[in-house]
Amino acid sequence: MKINKYIVLLLSIVVLISCGKTKEESKSNETTVTDIKFQNKGHELIYKMVKKVGNYQMLLNKKDVIYTYTYSTPDGKTDISTEKYIFKGELSYGKYTKHERTFPDLEGVIEQGYDGKEFWLKNENQILDDEKLLKTVAFKRPTNFYWFAMLQKLLDPNLNYDYLGEKIINEKSYDIVKVSFNSSKPTDIYQVYINKETSLVDQFLFTVADFGLMETPLLMQVTYENVDGILIPATRKYKMSDWNALKDNKPWTKVNWTDIKFNNGLSKENFSK
Repeated sequence: MKINKYIVLLLSIVVLISCGKTKEESKSNETTVTDIKFQNKGHELIYKMVKKVGNYQMLLNKKDVIYTYTYSTPDGKTDISTEKYIFKGELSYGKYTKHERTFPDLEGVIEQGYDGKEFWLKNENQILDDEKLLKTVAFKRPTNFYWFAMLQKLLDPNLNYDYLGEKIINEKSYDIVKVSFNSSKPTDIYQVYINKETSLVDQFLFTVADFGLMETPLLMQVTYENVDGILIPATRKYKMSDWNALKDNKPWTKVNWTDIKFNNGLSKENFSK
């Protein structure tokens, strides 16, 4: 099937912008929620879902994670990186051994990181100070971190929850919850589908306000892997959709996280350039 390269590129940028924006709008919930007062049924469902997969305090207890990140677009472009995060402070590092989407004009190994204060980039161990490249790093590092911890971060401060009702998809019953930001300006919207039998999010819709894509959301579908007692949505795919979460026959962009290992003894020095 012939794929429109512009659409593929737009989808990649859309996901970067959406997650980067979410990172700015919402600080990580780094403490255990106690005596929580639910806004409504939707809020309670999100809380129960996060309790099922493992909350942010459980990630903090694991201290850090290392895994392999593989991102493949329908036009055959692939990124493969070794990702490292420290959960406290959201420090982030990626070593790209394949980067056909991310800086395709650069040859050799790419390293990029966030040390808690600064974003940085290396190519074959040489520091790059190009402002345009560093702007991409400033999207990639929080974006990759956010996707890994997204379900836990649905309990971040300054979020609103709306219960939208039930829906049956492929003979499975779902509760639908809209999650939005408490903001005076247009912001991204998440519409999660919580499986009534498992209490897990099997799929979700999200918008990208910065691109004006508020009427045409992206659909993300996930499957889980149990890693040391935390359910990680390690297999993911997404494409353009609508608010009914309908799928067409166009191919998916696919993302896989493999070899996930917690508590590796990482220190801040591992994230310094």
